[in-house]
Amino acid sequence: MQTKDKIQLEDPVFRLVGSVADRAGREAYVVGGYVRDIFLGKPSKDIDFVTVGSGIELAREIAKEIGPSANLAVYSNFGTARLTGPGHTELEFVGARRESYSRDSRNPIVEDGTLTDDLSRRDFTINAMAVCINQDRFGTLVDLFDGAGDLKRKIICTPLDPDTTFSDDPLRMLRAIRFATRLGFSIHPDTFASIKRNAHRMEIITKERIADELTKILKTERPSIGFRILDMAGLLPYVFPELETLKGVETREGKGHKDNFAHTLQVLDNVAAVTDDVWLRWAALLHDIAKPVVKKWDNRLGWTFHAHNVVGEKMIPSIFRKMKLPLNDRMKFVAKMVGMHMRPQNVADEGVTDSGVRRLITDAGQDIEALMTLCEADITSKNPEKVKRQLQGFKALRKRMEEVQAADDYRNWKNPIGGKEIMERLGIEPGPRIAQIKDAVKEAILEGHIPNDHEAAWAFVESWIQTH
Repeated sequence: MQTKDKIQLEDPVFRLVGSVADRAGREAYVVGGYVRDIFLGKPSKDIDFVTVGSGIELAREIAKEIGPSANLAVYSNFGTARLTGPGHTELEFVGARRESYSRDSRNPIVEDGTLTDDLSRRDFTINAMAVCINQDRFGTLVDLFDGAGDLKRKIICTPLDPDTTFSDDPLRMLRAIRFATRLGFSIHPDTFASIKRNAHRMEIITKERIADELTKILKTERPSIGFRILDMAGLLPYVFPELETLKGVETREGKGHKDNFAHTLQVLDNVAAVTDDVWLRWAALLHDIAKPVVKKWDNRLGWTFHAHNVVGEKMIPSIFRKMKLPLNDRMKFVAKMVGMHMRPQNVADEGVTDSGVRRLITDAGQDIEALMTLCEADITSKNPEKVKRQLQGFKALRKRMEEVQAADDYRNWKNPIGGKEIMERLGIEPGPRIAQIKDAVKEAILEGHIPNDHEAAWAFVESWIQTH
C-alpha cells in the first residue's frame, strides 16, 4: 500500500472539489482512468471522483459552487451524478461502495463501503489507484495493489483473485484484452489463465456490451493484437463465432488455401494504418466473412470462394442485428464495402476500361476512396511479384479514375431520367418495366454510347423501347 507519493494535480477543479468536500467533512479522491493516464502522460477530459458517503450530495454542492454552467445530471438508480466543470471538463461523482454478484448476472448488489472496498472492486490494478484531493492530504497517492508498478511493468493484472473478478463481471475479460491492445501491455499469466477458465461466462453478457468493447478494440492502433488475444484466450466463439470459422487451412490433393482469419487481421491492420474510420475497419474485419459459407473444392481449380463478397454483403444486416450494432447508414456502408471489395481488382484485371471505371465510380459513389483503401489493404500475398502487379494495376486504376472524374463527376451520378417522368411520357404503369428502362439508360451512358444528359437519354429511350 502506497500512501506517501505525491501526484501533481494542476487542474483547478481538484482544489474546487476538495474545498467543497472539506467543508462537508468528506473524504474525496480522484480515481480510476484519470489517475492511470497521469502516469501514462495522456490528457483526459473525464474525471471520476469517489467520496466516502453520497456522491450525489457532493455533486450537488459542487454544482452550486460552479453555477448554472454545471449542467448537473443525477442517476439515482446507480448512485452517481455527472456535471460539467470548468473548461468543459466532465466530472462524475460516486460514493465509495462494495459490490457482490449472483452467478447469472453481471449487475451487482451495491452497498456503501470504504475507499478500500471501492478500489478492491475495480477491474485492474492500473485502474485501482486514487489521489486524495482534501486539503490536508492533497495529491497523496493511494495505491493498494501496486498499480503504479504494473504500469511500469506494462502488465494487466486484477486487484483480487482473477477468477472472482471475471466470474463476477465477465465483461472485464474483454476489457483486459482491450487495455492490453490499446496500451501495448501484456496480460499477467495468472490473469490470462483465469480468462481462459472463465471464457464461458461471456454467455451472460449482452451483445451491446460485447459490440462496444469490440469497437473499442477496432479503434486501437493495431487492432489485430486484440483479436489474436481473443482467439488465444478462447473468447472468440463466445463473442464473434463467425470470425472463429475463418480460422485454419484445409488441404486436399496437396492444395491448401490461406488462413482467412490471419489474412483478415492483416487487412484490418493495413486499413488501421491509414485511416481512423472505425466503420471501414469493421468492413475490413468482415470483408471475407462469407468464405467459410461458400468454400468449395474444384478438381480443376482447387479451393474456390465464389461470390463470397455477394454472400458476405447479405450477411452483414444479420450480423449487425445480432451484435446490436446500428442498423442505419453505417451498417449499409459496411455491407456495401463487403459487397464491392472485389470490384476494383476485377476492373484492374480487365485492363481499366473507361466503361468499367465509370461503372465502379457510379456504384461506389461518395464511398469510392474508402473502397479503394480497403481493396489496397486486401493485398497481403507473400509473392512479391503478385503484390507488385496488383499495386501497379491499382495505380493505373486510380489514374484513370481521376481522368474520368475530371471529365464528368460520376461519383455524384444520377440517372438523367426518372421513373415518374417515364410513366407520364410513355403512359406506363408502375412496375419492373420502369427499372428496365432506367437500367438501359445507365448502361448506355456508362458504356459511352450516349452522353450523360437528359435530351440524349430520351432519344435513346424512344429508340430502345421499339426493340425491347
